[in-house]
Amino acid sequence: MSWVLAASAAVVLALQQPTPSAPSAKPWPILSLSVLGNQNYSREQILAVAGLKLGQLATPRDFEAARDRLAATGAFESIEFRFAPAEGGKGYAVSFHLVEAGPFFPVRFEELGLPDQEIRAYLRELDPLFGDKIAPSQALLDRYARAIEQLLESRGRRQAVMGRLMAEADEAPAVVFRPAALPLPVAEVRFANNHVIPAVTLQRAIHGVAIGVRYNERRFRQLLEASVRPLYEACGHVRVSFPEVRTEPAGDVKGLVVIVTVEEGPVYQLGEVRFEGGPLETAELARTAELKSGAPFDAARVQAALERIEKRLRRDGYMRARVAAERRIDDAARKVDLAVRVEPGPQYIFGKLIIEGLDLIAEAAIRRMWTLKPGQPFRADYPDYFLERIREEGVLENLKQARAEL
Repeated sequence: MSWVLAASAAVVLALQQPTPSAPSAKPWPILSLSVLGNQNYSREQILAVAGLKLGQLATPRDFEAARDRLAATGAFESIEFRFAPAEGGKGYAVSFHLVEAGPFFPVRFEELGLPDQEIRAYLRELDPLFGDKIAPSQALLDRYARAIEQLLESRGRRQAVMGRLMAEADEAPAVVFRPAALPLPVAEVRFANNHVIPAVTLQRAIHGVAIGVRYNERRFRQLLEASVRPLYEACGHVRVSFPEVRTEPAGDVKGLVVIVTVEEGPVYQLGEVRFEGGPLETAELARTAELKSGAPFDAARVQAALERIEKRLRRDGYMRARVAAERRIDDAARKVDLAVRVEPGPQYIFGKLIIEGLDLIAEAAIRRMWTLKPGQPFRADYPDYFLERIREEGVLENLKQARAEL
């Protein structure tokens, strides 16, 4: 390997120096210490693992031992070290040339029963190379998994841990450390400290998506945000939180009872509603939205208001209109201001009407009923309204199937 050749050449060079000031096999101080090729690990991290520092008395065997310590981490694809007499011949100039084992991915801990920060601090203490991102080499994964097992055992828990690179559909790939055994499914969800909304209502919202699913706290919290939070935001509790989620074995089935502590928070009022962008006047947007400042904030009503504005814009030919609301929460005043942004997109106009499947007489009757003129803004809801009108007036007998295509 390249580092062997480089090391051997440097030793020959040192032994061929006859002057008394040249480094030899006896210990000499390290006067120069450099690290090359590192991208994710810092020089300080690498030298901490290597166990070398400036001024240290060392021999070539110490450099070999430093190389072996770095190789044992599994964090590098190749390691080459070089040493030679430093300028002045009073010690060693040492350099390490490295290729890191990449690529690097974020680290996540799941279902280990300890705070993430505690696990991270423990691993950093054991291994200076551990960081927020690591390379998923098997040697690293196994070593960190064993270290986490030792940490858990010191807390009175014997738990096999595994680490692997995972990529879920909606997230970027990450290195995940979690119990090696498959988690048990959720058998029941209970709520504690809830007062505003009955527990049975909360359970009805979460049970449909959580029962039977293998438990994972991070994903379970996502279900809480998607299923339970909207219930609270519909009655003004925009700061609702779930500070604790814990589990216990179910008594009658093989599964887990998940107990969620709810911090409901105070009721917030709807504050100022400001409209930005779009072709409609602010007054018309406000009438369409039907949002009243001073009323309890209701996220469901806000969403319905945005949909009404989009529908109103489509009536004027803005087929791709998008309306979104940005919340600005004032905790001191306990109110939520809204900035409603309207992006109308291009305006579409009506081109021509094509009728298929009718004879000339029936087609003529249908065309007389069609009131939208070429060049007018296209009303997105007009085709469906028109077909419903035909059915109601019985213009075409035995009309079974009809559809509008744009």
